[in-house]
Amino acid sequence: MQKQQGFTLIELVVVIIILGILAVTAAPKFINLQGDARVSALQGLKGAIQGANTLVYSKAALAGLEKGTGKSVVISGDATANPSTAVTVTTDYGYLTATLLNFQTAVELSVSAGTDPASASITTDWIFDAATGTFWQAGAPSDCKFTYKAATATAVPVFSAMPDPSEC
Repeated sequence: MQKQQGFTLIELVVVIIILGILAVTAAPKFINLQGDARVSALQGLKGAIQGANTLVYSKAALAGLEKGTGKSVVISGDATANPSTAVTVTTDYGYLTATLLNFQTAVELSVSAGTDPASASITTDWIFDAATGTFWQAGAPSDCKFTYKAATATAVPVFSAMPDPSEC
């Protein structure tokens, strides 16, 4: 009769522990969860701006202000009240102009002006560079961004493509 040989319980437990340690240290390098999360946050911000732009354009069209640049559109409150409770944004051709105040107001966004998302002085969730129309998440790499280009007489606002998670 032949004797059957196998692994002992201790050998199996040691192998499982070693595999667990390898998985914990190696998996984050293969699964870029932080990059995916940052890209998702950028996509969420882009969607919020698009939604705000739709509502702002509707308000501008109702007020007859959807043509031309530098128009002040009331998005909430009452401009006739004393004192006025109106909340306004500036539009070009009915859509938000690319200013920090517009995004803070229309999207109710925690955003500050800047060009370096890694700056330690940033205390908001988002950074916006009005000169280029670029948005970054605070603490993100500088390549993890998207840009907003305001509307023109012939085009609606344009957003750049989302970055690859490996850039975030």
